[in-house]
Amino acid sequence: MATWVREHRPGLSWHCPQLPPSPRDAIAQQLAHVRDWPAATSAVVGSSLGGFYATALAEQLDWRAVLLNPAIDPARDLAKYIGENKAWHSDEQFYFRPEYVDELLALTPARLTRAERYFAVIAKGDEVLDWREMSARYAGCRIKLLEGSDHALSDFENHLPDIVAFIELPQANAPR
Repeated sequence: MATWVREHRPGLSWHCPQLPPSPRDAIAQQLAHVRDWPAATSAVVGSSLGGFYATALAEQLDWRAVLLNPAIDPARDLAKYIGENKAWHSDEQFYFRPEYVDELLALTPARLTRAERYFAVIAKGDEVLDWREMSARYAGCRIKLLEGSDHALSDFENHLPDIVAFIELPQANAPR
């Protein structure tokens, strides 16, 4: 996504930091960074745990959200990873604390408001998360259900046109 934004919308405000292991701190960091961004022209995109965070942010900020194989119950799923871990995308080590499970529970929206705000890209071939659980959580929202693919959405480029259209990114030369 970063490459696409850089190549096709270089003037777009873009924020995609490495998040801290604490869910509470991750959300606080994001809220502090985007607090002045206008809801009408802002959106959040997240994959896996980032999809869970994107949902929490969308509910708090009234933003549109694109969710790529989003984690549905990370408190349940990540409880078994308490302790030292290696980041999925690098060799960086981090410690997942027991209190992070409670932080995830506290961030979980009781329900989704405004289904039209969400677009979920869900792969039946996801080897990490259950596509049926993802589909049930985002029932009533726009869903692109993929017959194959994988958790990382290795075919991500194929879905960029739908993602860009959903979040209504301005054209490269259009005023923001």
